[in-house]
Amino acid sequence: MASEKHEGIENVNPGQSIKTLFRILAYLGYDKKLLYIIALLIIIGIICNLFGSYMLRPIINDYIIPGNIAGLMQMLLILGAIYLTGVIAVYIQSRMLNKIGMRTVTRMRVDLFTKMEKLPLKYFDTHRHGDLMSRYTNDIDRISDVLTDSLADILSSALTLVGVLLMMAYISPILTLVVLVMVPVMLISTNYIVKRSRKYFAEQQAALGNMNGYVEEMISGQKVVKLFGHEKEVEADFNSLNQALNNKSQKAQFYSGMMMPFMQNLNTLNYVLVTIIGALLAIFRGFDVGGLAAFLQYSRQFGRPINELATLYNNIQAAIAGAERIFEIIDERPESDDEMQAVTLDKVKGDVNVENVYFGYKPEKLILKNVSFHASPGCKIALVGSTGAGKTTIMNLLPRFFDISSGNISIDDQSIGGIKRSSLRSVMAIVLQETHLFTGTVRENIRFGRLNATDDEVIAAAKLTSAHSFIRRLTHGYDTFLENDGANLSQGQRQLLNIARAAIADPSILLLDEATSNIDTRSEILIQRGLDQLMQGRTSLIIAHRLSTIRNAHLILVLEKGEIIERGTHTELLDQKGRYYTLYKEQFE
Repeated sequence: MASEKHEGIENVNPGQSIKTLFRILAYLGYDKKLLYIIALLIIIGIICNLFGSYMLRPIINDYIIPGNIAGLMQMLLILGAIYLTGVIAVYIQSRMLNKIGMRTVTRMRVDLFTKMEKLPLKYFDTHRHGDLMSRYTNDIDRISDVLTDSLADILSSALTLVGVLLMMAYISPILTLVVLVMVPVMLISTNYIVKRSRKYFAEQQAALGNMNGYVEEMISGQKVVKLFGHEKEVEADFNSLNQALNNKSQKAQFYSGMMMPFMQNLNTLNYVLVTIIGALLAIFRGFDVGGLAAFLQYSRQFGRPINELATLYNNIQAAIAGAERIFEIIDERPESDDEMQAVTLDKVKGDVNVENVYFGYKPEKLILKNVSFHASPGCKIALVGSTGAGKTTIMNLLPRFFDISSGNISIDDQSIGGIKRSSLRSVMAIVLQETHLFTGTVRENIRFGRLNATDDEVIAAAKLTSAHSFIRRLTHGYDTFLENDGANLSQGQRQLLNIARAAIADPSILLLDEATSNIDTRSEILIQRGLDQLMQGRTSLIIAHRLSTIRNAHLILVLEKGEIIERGTHTELLDQKGRYYTLYKEQFE
């Protein structure tokens, strides 16, 4: 249960990382004008810093050594003004970049959420919800950290590196060559560390998603865990996932952590060499002391941006790894587009015709085989059969949660493949066995079925489905706030609200997937009366667990292994004494 499964990391390579980085930068492109201003401010800050360092040369040579105190004070004031200008430029660009960074990750969240709304249900059935949530939180946060805190430092360090190199070459080409001797060593060392750490950062993010997915499952399943006394086993599984994350994180942090101290040591060694050789040049070649002081200052600055880039490398790699997981979802294939000539349903009668339908979640394994039936407007059809017979699959095909492999399904003689999905689903309402309530009031949860419904319509729907009586007894009635999937309600009450939500949608076609299976006998009698009223004049397809609730169905279909093996009314099927007869008798034994 706690097995490691790292998705999307096998193909991690430098080319992919660069491509991901450019995709992140493309999101920044929406604020081009602000980016130009930020770039200008960064350049101003760098120029002020570089010019301030160079001023050490004339200050020492022309004012300190000759002892010109008045001129020295004047130069110090000018130097202070230069550095103050640089500080103001850095402050403004930091505020602006923070704004751009937050707007960028906001766009990414919107794109991620929008794409998730377009993904087929199969995607959510095959991916852990906690791992998907981790992409909204941890992975997005990694990108946010880089964009708001590190991007300016990256740009500033890179430009500073170029500017310092040019100033050093201007002051002393010989000493510049001494500094550059260490650059190949730095590049080779950086390349070695990058290759080792890139993979581990991707695995770290994947391991984090796995752990979050497991935690989400255990939080939602605590009752089951405690009921069966599996606390120790769950803790062991969590510790396994946590240790896997720890191992990946240690390796990622170890290799990225090597960068900073290694570079600092190289810079220190470089500084010592420059100092010795610079002193020799001053003694034997007449190199001015002010120039040596300025060059040493630039030498330190030459190492600082490299150190900063080394420090930022950790965040950059984590952000790229997180971005790859986000783009993995964004690049997923959505539900197939509606056909070019797809129509919108109008004044639906509810005539449903299923003809020779074959379907399998995997092409090589069919779930439904040659299923055919017809539901005339207002007809009530029940689907019964063993678990796994294909009843719920039929329910999923009607609103096109999945597309059929072959055959045809039509509504009012119009093939559902030629109907816009939004239009098709708008004429249907479905009540599942598993209830789901959103965070909000009772009134808002019922109104979710039709957002423009009035308060009177909400109450009418609740009365129709026998939910009104228990809602009135709640502390704040229809304004009672629900959270955590309505945990403060009983299972039956949650289901009543789900049915009320379906009722307020006023559908032409009603799909009930064992809607009363979680309701006690007394509530079932009340709700069955409401459902009978709700189904008046509507085409209804019902998956029945309790066969006594479908006695008045116009047609009962008995499925077994994806095929319809019997069909008829309740009385007709009992007279046949086949599979339905056996199922019916088993419920009373």
